[in-house]
Amino acid sequence: MLRKVGVPVLACVIFLALWELLVWANGCPNYVMASPSDLPASYIRFWDLFVVMSWQTLWRTVLGLIIAIIVGVAIGMIMGFSRTMRDALYPLLVGFNAIPKATVVPIVALMFVGAHDFNTVLIAFMISFFPIAVSVSIGLSTLEPEYRDILRSLGASQATIFWKIALPKTLPEFFGALKVAVTLAFIGTNLMEIVSPHGRGLGALFDSGKTNSDYPLMFAVLIALAFLGIVLYYVVVALEKIFAGWAERQPT
Repeated sequence: MLRKVGVPVLACVIFLALWELLVWANGCPNYVMASPSDLPASYIRFWDLFVVMSWQTLWRTVLGLIIAIIVGVAIGMIMGFSRTMRDALYPLLVGFNAIPKATVVPIVALMFVGAHDFNTVLIAFMISFFPIAVSVSIGLSTLEPEYRDILRSLGASQATIFWKIALPKTLPEFFGALKVAVTLAFIGTNLMEIVSPHGRGLGALFDSGKTNSDYPLMFAVLIALAFLGIVLYYVVVALEKIFAGWAERQPT
């Protein structure tokens, strides 16, 4: 337990120390490159804004991620159980995912002007559902046919095969994809918060810092985003241990 907590904390401390050293060694003023020692003043000065904006970013990201899980699992199941649907949907999904979402954000913002919450959740969903759909599809489509044949010979229904064999086999891939989707959802949320004229959240606070050339504020927002992403990532890790802990293998 101490190693699991201490090693990540030590890595963060080393990262901050190297960052501070880099800024000091290059003699960068804080209007060019803020250092970690410049950030506490911004957190103290804008504490109320950080609390409100962080919550707005977090709930939109989580909601977009939940929708991505529902839609991604549904599409993944369709592709996993049907080769025809897999052949039909894969090119569409790959093509959609290949489109830079930064180009989609302005379009969505203009299509739904004023609906900032909807826009932000939509982009968070659009950018994060792909890895979930693909992982579930791969997990189901690679299910060993011998398992299905044995259960069918014993009279098991398709639903029983799914719950007893397919679902447990897919869970490790699903949680692996979910860890990736968490970070992608934050990217989508903040893209919309920065671009939208009605933006709210940490992305809007970052944009305010950019407008006022407040580099310490901008870097403070980035660290706050990183912190929220880490928290949500470890929530997924905790859920993985509960539902798919049996699949974990300790390195030798």
